[in-house]
Amino acid sequence: MKIFIYVLFTISLIFIISGYIIEDINSEKFIGGGTFLLFFIVIPLFLYYRWQNKKLKDFILDNEKLKKMKDNN
Repeated sequence: MKIFIYVLFTISLIFIISGYIIEDINSEKFIGGGTFLLFFIVIPLFLYYRWQNKKLKDFILDNEKLKKMKDNN
């Protein structure tokens, strides 16, 4: 999964950079396609990969954690 995300990220960057380098009518489609690939496919896959086995409760700040923070200071 990690390699797949890197490959898609590289492809999207190649599309975006080639869209800026190539002076053609369709260059805007390369930029748009690379941006679409990056923001709607690569980033959600990356977030899913990174948060796969994590508990959301560990990252939420609640009263217990606030008390622990106050006690430590």
